[in-house]
Amino acid sequence: MATTTGYHAGELAAQVRLGDTARAEHLGRSIRSTVPSVAAAFLAERQLLVVGAADETGRMWATVLTGSPGFVSVPDERTVVVAASPRPDDPLVGVLRGSTPTSVGTIALEPATRRRMRVNGTVQAGPPGLLLHTEQVFSNCPKYIQKRRPVRQTPTVEPGTARHSAELSTAQQAFVATADTFFLATADAEGHVDASHRGGLPGFVEVLSPTRLRWADYVGNGAYMTLGNLELNPRAGLVLPDWESGDTLLLTGEARTDWQERSVEFELTAAVLLPGALPLRWTEPEYSPANPPLR
Repeated sequence: MATTTGYHAGELAAQVRLGDTARAEHLGRSIRSTVPSVAAAFLAERQLLVVGAADETGRMWATVLTGSPGFVSVPDERTVVVAASPRPDDPLVGVLRGSTPTSVGTIALEPATRRRMRVNGTVQAGPPGLLLHTEQVFSNCPKYIQKRRPVRQTPTVEPGTARHSAELSTAQQAFVATADTFFLATADAEGHVDASHRGGLPGFVEVLSPTRLRWADYVGNGAYMTLGNLELNPRAGLVLPDWESGDTLLLTGEARTDWQERSVEFELTAAVLLPGALPLRWTEPEYSPANPPLR
């Protein structure tokens, strides 16, 4: 886990391997442990928050919490209040609703303006939902975010019961193979969690089998927090939102980096589909001009 004083060994190794130490040092100076006022204002306007954490057995997952603007608030510079909780059938409900602090990585995303902010720290249950004690706060560049705007309409489908599986169904494989966005949760050797955004043209995630995925690792902010974590701890969790139906597909497994190809291969051990988990619907995407052509 990167801190305001430096990066861990996995991140440093990735930065050196890819020749990006100068950019990493520059970003490192902007990582704070507190939430500045401009960031607090940004969080207060959000309707979507991605949360990554390890479950009770140590498996990594990422999930999505939603609410009306204001459901995320910052009462003081070291505390973020999230007035939302995971569904009862969400794999992370046990650790996020527990009284014991657990490490989390979060991303607040505004697709309409391609803005995102990461807030990492520890979370525990507390009124009116979750209390997050901040350890890392920083913004990311707008690369690879597809522009979308929420559609003001009432969903016609009620949330359904979670569907568990050990591999992707044919329909889920097709969904993943045409996705343009997913979120990825990883952790360092000590269990400090980070959540990151991945985006690209539909097809940027390759489905190699019902249990194997691969994606190219595009040039980002230069810190290599995700790849650095995977150097030390292969456990990873993915969440893919269906912007049209409101379903979310949660995957857990292990991921490893192919440095020669600069790609990541993910081996799935469990999948959970949460039908109708997202109350909002979104417009068709305007693809990021930074998206590389497919290989």
